[in-house]
Amino acid sequence: MFIFNLTYIKPILEVEKMLPAHISYLKENYNAKKFICSGRKNPRTGEVILCNCATKQEAEQIMEKDPFFKENIAQYEIIEFMPSKSLEEFKALMEKIK
Repeated sequence: MFIFNLTYIKPILEVEKMLPAHISYLKENYNAKKFICSGRKNPRTGEVILCNCATKQEAEQIMEKDPFFKENIAQYEIIEFMPSKSLEEFKALMEKIK
């Protein structure tokens, strides 16, 4: 599992211009069951996405398709982690999407 930690490197007006394309990218990855949750940071300096994929290479391939990445709107940090504790509901969800 991976956390995508996005930090905007362009002004928020440029972020807003690319938002429809980014939302389409998010929807595509939710439909593919690659994204589990996502949202803006507070204050609005970027976003966080929880990504369910098998390898860092796959995570990087997903990242590279984001319009925010392609248009240099946001800088990405990919953090790999292995959940060792979670709510039972989360475990059940993860079993469903495997």
